[in-house]
Amino acid sequence: MSTKVTLVIENPTDPEAFENVYPEIKTLAAQLPGLQRLESAKVWPKEDGTPTPAHRTLDLYFETYEAASAAVAVPAAGEFFQKLVGTGVPFIGLFSDVEEG
Repeated sequence: MSTKVTLVIENPTDPEAFENVYPEIKTLAAQLPGLQRLESAKVWPKEDGTPTPAHRTLDLYFETYEAASAAVAVPAAGEFFQKLVGTGVPFIGLFSDVEEG
């Protein structure tokens, strides 16, 4: 069963500044060893226009939990997480088994 690392990125105080840095964050994530697929999404606001608890999600897919765990422990992951933390926007990271069908 494959493993997905999901980063739920909260709402930035300056969305435009965050969006200017986000392409670099995605590029750094794409360099993680063993990454099979990267999926990035921007969260829609609620129908009444109020913000949701998240601004973006970033899903990183790996063959196994061990591969995902190893990938987040390499220097490239340190650079990726440092860039994300440097935005000042809080986020939550989740490791999940991907259930197909």
